[in-house]
Amino acid sequence: MSIGEMLAATVPMARTLNLQFLETTSERAVLALPDQADYHNHVGGPHAGAMFTLGESASGAIVLAAFGEQLSRAVPLAVRAEIAYKKLAMGPVTATATLGRPAAEVVAELDAGRRPEFPVAIEIRREDGAVTGEMTVVWTLRPNG
Repeated sequence: MSIGEMLAATVPMARTLNLQFLETTSERAVLALPDQADYHNHVGGPHAGAMFTLGESASGAIVLAAFGEQLSRAVPLAVRAEIAYKKLAMGPVTATATLGRPAAEVVAELDAGRRPEFPVAIEIRREDGAVTGEMTVVWTLRPNG
C-alpha cells in the first residue's frame, strides 16, 4: 500500500477532498487539491479550510515516508500548525512539504527515550507557480506505552 493509499484509507478528510498524492518520499511530499466547486470560498477559489487540510495532509505524507519504520514504536501526531495565506488561490493547488530537521536526528532523540518534535514546512501553489500559502506543522513521534 502506498503512503497516499494509506492516508486515504485512514484519514477520511483526505478522501473527502479528493486529494491527489503526486509524490511521497522521505525528501518531500507533493499533494494536489483539484478545483472542486463544493470546496470553494466566497470568491470562487479553494476554501481556507480545504487548503489547510491539503497542507496538513502533505505534512503527514512526508512524516509517514520519513518515519514509517518507527510506527511499531511511536505514533506520529501533529502538535501545532500555522498557516499564512499569501495570494488568492484559484483553480487547482498543490502543496509541497519538506522536513525541517534531518530524520536521523529525530530518530536519535526517539532512540534516547525522548519525544522528539520537528517542523514540516509546506508551500501551497497555484498552477501558475505563485505561492498562495505557507504553512508549518510541528509533529512529534509519541512513543508507544
